[in-house]
Amino acid sequence: MPHIHEKIDFTVEVFIVYKNKVLLRIHDKYKIWLSVGGHIELDEDPNQAALREVIEEVGLKVELYKDPNLNLISNNERYSELIPPIFMSRMNITDTHEHVVLTYFAKSNTDKLIISKSEKTEGCRWFTMEELDNPKYRIKDTIKNYAKRALETLKY
Repeated sequence: MPHIHEKIDFTVEVFIVYKNKVLLRIHDKYKIWLSVGGHIELDEDPNQAALREVIEEVGLKVELYKDPNLNLISNNERYSELIPPIFMSRMNITDTHEHVVLTYFAKSNTDKLIISKSEKTEGCRWFTMEELDNPKYRIKDTIKNYAKRALETLKY
């Protein structure tokens, strides 16, 4: 998706866990391992964006992780609490454009991916904790850190 704003866009990324493996995908433009994610559309909240991006990119219906210590109140027609991201960061994309990234963890009940024909990717892979450290994959430290934290948080 093209950028929505000239200077800063808000995006989501989702580290999906299934049976002690975390899903990463090769980014079509940067050719590096990243989580699933993308831009938050103008008509959606971050939780909706996270769930939509996961369905669009890998065809999974997931459950976003919510810290069990949070006491979210019940929702009504005028107010609903959102699941907060686990991390937030600001990333320089170019000299003139940045992303504010909301990072979520999610659980899947399957590892069967459905990659749409319109989705550009050079591959997806479920990684174990040990595989994240394998130098042959050249996973960036920030991605590795978030992936490991997702595995530790959502182990089952």
